[in-house]
Formats: sequence, structure tokens, C-alpha cells
Amino acid sequence: MKVIICGAGRVGYGIAERLAAEENDVSVIDTSANLIQGVRDTLDVRGYVGHGAHPEMLAQAGARQADMIIAVTLYDEVNMVACQVAHSLFNVPTKIARIRAQSYLHPQWGDLFSRDHMPIDVIISPEVEVGQVVLRRIALPGATDAVRFADDAVVMVAIECLEDCPVVNTPLDQLSELFPDLNATVVGVWRSEKLFVPHSSDQLETGDLAYVVCQRDSVRRTLGLFGHEEQEAARIVIAGGGNIGYYVARAIEERQTRTRLKIIENDRARAVSIADQLDRTVVINGSALDQEILLEADVPSADLIVALTNDDQVNILTSVMAKRMGCEANMALINNPSYHDFTKTLGIDAHINPREVTISRILQHVRRGRIRAVYSVQKGAAEIIEAEAMETSPLVGKPLRELDLPTGVRIGAIYRDKTVIRPYGDTRIKARDRVIMFATLDAVRHVEQMFRVSLEFF
Repeated sequence: MKVIICGAGRVGYGIAERLAAEENDVSVIDTSANLIQGVRDTLDVRGYVGHGAHPEMLAQAGARQADMIIAVTLYDEVNMVACQVAHSLFNVPTKIARIRAQSYLHPQWGDLFSRDHMPIDVIISPEVEVGQVVLRRIALPGATDAVRFADDAVVMVAIECLEDCPVVNTPLDQLSELFPDLNATVVGVWRSEKLFVPHSSDQLETGDLAYVVCQRDSVRRTLGLFGHEEQEAARIVIAGGGNIGYYVARAIEERQTRTRLKIIENDRARAVSIADQLDRTVVINGSALDQEILLEADVPSADLIVALTNDDQVNILTSVMAKRMGCEANMALINNPSYHDFTKTLGIDAHINPREVTISRILQHVRRGRIRAVYSVQKGAAEIIEAEAMETSPLVGKPLRELDLPTGVRIGAIYRDKTVIRPYGDTRIKARDRVIMFATLDAVRHVEQMFRVSLEFF
């Protein structure tokens, strides 16, 4: 696949890195010579210094032969114009744009990005995507990560195995025998800085991070089975009233009427603005690093603090300070991947990487075959994939035990006729089934091939 990426920042670089590793033909455009030089020095891609919306720049990057353009510059307008030019002058089939300003995305202007106006096939709104991840984490205390698939009927949760975890040192196949009515499957394990797909005879160990695919109704029971009985937070403090903080607060007000919510926002004008727009949320103007402000927000008696400012260091320090002051749990937004390895040492219970969230959202449109959803884990070391099986798929018809699945792939659930099926050796996949699976990075291409529609199908 030939892909043009406009923007060589964290997200653009991350997408280029992932696609180049899979031997796609990738070109990256950015106005920063330093960023392009970094791309050229470290990745097997072509880099061009210039404006991603200019026709001559897109032509130079190979737009006439491109299958897709992904516009993720810092500016919404540049991203939109780049997609328009790619469509009008070069007829690029697929156009993806990152758009941050919510005013462009208001339902009132829903026709703006139609093919007849500004033809953009996929719009990525990082604030909304990250906000939804935050809300999922709040709803599932005890889970290190959580994402939904198959019309929200299936959930993947990452669960840390603590010292008192009841399921450690027990073969996974025995767990299936002990809890036959629990629709949950361990599909991946992160242990000692390595990610692997477990076999039925493998055992979980203390300190493992287990990736479990389960039916939505079984999530809380699954967390309890792993020793996580944490209650959903009733008193929440949000540090940072920007787009993400406001989105989360508004959603909590709409969904959880009993939750007591407070926001700390450093910018006075912004604090006044969101206070006017929110109904039951207390907004406090001040720095989240000021202990007096944290006391005013009643952080010591809060169940959870969520640090969502645009400064990683503020988010980290606020989370640590709140925990020291008595807050039950914390969650931090951290952009810089170099900080992620220290979060556990610092006492941060959960962190969210906006770049990975955005990349996961884009990858589901890059993946070939009938891929419906993709979620990247452990900095791209593996993906949770939801794909639709076609009649021509080699997975259809045979019992799972007879399938020649690639190394690094494990099926977690099958979604058929609005029913979640737990996979066993004698389970057979049917055409139109949606299959949720865990795949390590080197197995992703094989997964794409398994769900590709062959020419014979037509």
C-alpha cells in the first residue's frame, strides 16, 4: 500500500513507523526540516520538507499513485485542505484527517465532510477518542486498559496480577474448567518487558499484565476473579478543563447522576467558560500543583483524580501529590512515551497515551481485509483486532483446533447474531462472524490475509 502522511509529529511519526515496519510504501511531508530529517534517519520512508496541502508537494510525494492520505498536522485547516487537494487533483481513494476543533464536528454541520463538499472519509478527533478511553477506565476500576468491540458486546481488559491474585499459578485450561460459565479468554500476557500469546497449559504469575477478552456482562466478574474488587469512583477530581477534561465532565454529568465532580483549571477565562456550560460540576480556578487548591477540591477524600492537562509533568506530579494526600486512585494523561516506564514506580495507577489512542483509530482504516476495529497495545507490540469472516476465509468451517493459526495469534471471542461465543477447540467460525483476536506485530499481516476477500468471491 502506498500511503502519504502529512505531519511528522508524534502521531505522524508513529503511523509511519508502524506502516514502514510492515513494508508499506510511505512518504511523509512536514514543514519542519528537523522532523523530516529525523524521519529519514530512523525509518525506511521517504521524507519531504514542504506544505502538506500544496499540490506540487503532494505530487512530489507520489499522490498520483497513492492509496491513502493521512493528514495529521497540527492544524485542522491544513489537514482538511490536504484531503481536498488529494481528492480533487489526484483522486486518492482514502482520505483520513485529524480534526481537533469541535465546532467543525457539530451535528448541525454534518454534511461538511461529504463527498460533494469536503471529501474526507475518516475524521479522527483526538479529544473525543481520548475522552472515551478515560470514561472507559473510570467505568472499570481495576482495569489497566479497556476497549470495546462488536457493537460494545465484547470488551478487552488489561488486568494486573497482584500478589493476592487468586488465579496465579493455575493453568489457563483449568480456569476454563473451574468457571465454565464465564465468557472470558486470556489472549496475551506482558511479563518481564515481553509480550506473548499464552498456551492453555501456561500459568499467570504475580506481576503479569493479562489481556483478557470477555463478554461485556462478564467484565466485573472477570476483574473480581483476578482480585480486583475496586468500586466505581463516586467522587472524582479532574485536573485540566481543556477539551478532554470538559468532554469527560459533560459525559459523566449525563451518564452518572450520583457522581460528585470537581474540575481544577488554571486559566481563569476557561474556568469561567466551562463553569457556565456544566450543570453539576464544581469548577475551581487555580494550579493543580498547588496543595491549597487540591485541598479546596477536597482531593484527600476523593476516590479518583484524573490529570488531563496538556503538560505531562503537571499530570504526573498532580497524580503523585493527590495520592500522597489520600486520594484513593489516580489516572494521568502522558504524551511522552519515555515517561511510561516510570509510572508504576511513581505510584500512578493508570496512564493514557493520546498518541497510541489516535494511531489505533487510524490503523483500523489502514488494515487490509474485513478489519472492523483495531486497538494497539504495549507501544505497538501487538493489536487487538476485530474482523469479519467472509465465505472465502480459511478460518470458516473448520474446528478451531484444526486451524493453522500463525504463531502470535489467539482468538478471544466470536460475535454472531448479537451473541458472544467463547472459543473452544470444537468451535467453528461461520461466514459473517466477527472474530476478536490478539495478534503480535509480526502476525498482523497474516491476520489481514485471513480476512481478505479473494477475487473468486466475486
